[in-house]
Amino acid sequence: MNKPLALIAVALLCTACAPAANTTSAQEDPTAATPSAPVSLSASSGPQAPGGTVPATIGIAWDQASKDAAVDIAGKAMADFARPGVEEKQWANDLARWLTPQATADYSAVDPANIPASRVTGPATLNVDEANGYGVMAAVPTDAGTYTVQLLRTGKDAPWKVNRLTPPAS
Repeated sequence: MNKPLALIAVALLCTACAPAANTTSAQEDPTAATPSAPVSLSASSGPQAPGGTVPATIGIAWDQASKDAAVDIAGKAMADFARPGVEEKQWANDLARWLTPQATADYSAVDPANIPASRVTGPATLNVDEANGYGVMAAVPTDAGTYTVQLLRTGKDAPWKVNRLTPPAS
């Protein structure tokens, strides 16, 4: 068999195996099914399925022990935070035990000498969102005003960790 004839045979063989292109345009099918109920994309906008209900809480229900633990951690964390006279390394190490990993990184560069509060002046109070058992905001009074402390946890039995300490509004 000569070379040009062999090349033509290979080319024909390859084109015979290739999928055929669809050259017709897609047209709307009038018999296509349409949804019978609206679709819900999130729990806050309604049921995920017809007849379903939105849960009352997201994962963890609040109880008194959870609230007591959050108040305790907020107060202890703020007490370790409000010590402007402590050496930086000691201050960061003492505070780190109460912090989330992200907060530990965020506060590692803070100079405690720049913190206006030097002591906690009363107990923390919580602003609880009963629908969210994973996080809470606490108000902690200090001699420089009331700080807002954001606490998070990863589960019902997980410890509360401080994610942010926000100074009072000026």
